[in-house]
Amino acid sequence: MPDPVDAAPQVFLATRNAKKLGELRRILAPLVAGIEVLGLDDVAPYDEPVEDAPTFEGNALVKARAGVLATGLPSLADDSGICVDALNGMPGVLSARWSGQPKSDERNNALLLDQLADVPDERRGAHFACALAFAYPVGDGGVAEEVVTGEMHGRVARSLSGTGGFGYDVLFVPDGHDVTSAELTPEEKDAISHRGHALRAIAPLVVDVLAGL
Repeated sequence: MPDPVDAAPQVFLATRNAKKLGELRRILAPLVAGIEVLGLDDVAPYDEPVEDAPTFEGNALVKARAGVLATGLPSLADDSGICVDALNGMPGVLSARWSGQPKSDERNNALLLDQLADVPDERRGAHFACALAFAYPVGDGGVAEEVVTGEMHGRVARSLSGTGGFGYDVLFVPDGHDVTSAELTPEEKDAISHRGHALRAIAPLVVDVLAGL
C-alpha cells in the first residue's frame, strides 16, 4: 500500500464524460505534478443531484457540493451549453436535453439546425457558456466554494462537420476560424473554448488547495 505522503494529489470532476476529464487532465497536468483526476466512474456511487437550477452557475454548484460531500475530495463540476442569439439565448441550460429524453447529441444537433434553417448567416451568432464550480474541504467539516465562468463566441453552421469534441461542437464555428470546434485539435480547442477559459481561471485555486492538503 503506498505511503499517503507519497500519494498523487487527487481532484474529483463530477462527470462521466471522458472528453471533459481529458480536458481537465491536459490543463492541470503541467501545473500539478502527478495529479490524478477522478470521474464519477472512479469513485463509489452516490445519489447525483438533479440539475434543475435556472442558471449554469446554480447547476455547477449543486454538483460540486454533492461531489465533495460524497467523496471528501476537492471537487469540480461544470454546467455548460450553447446560447443562440436567434433563439433568445436558448437552448442555454437546457442544451443537453434540448430534444427531450433520453439525452442525445445527434437529436439535439438535428433539432437546432432545423430551428435555424431559415435564419440567415448574419443572424446565426451564438456562444458557448460554461460555469465551473470548485468545492473543497476547509477547517473542521466545512466546505468552501468558488465559481468561475468562460465563454467561446462564434456562429452556428448550416451542417454538421468534424469528428472531435462532443455535444454541439459539430455545428459551432468559433470566431476567427472557418471550421467547427469538432475539426480543431484538442489543444486548439482547449486554447479558445469556454471550458478551457474556465479551467485555466480556476486552476491556480486548485493548485493552492491541493498544495495545502
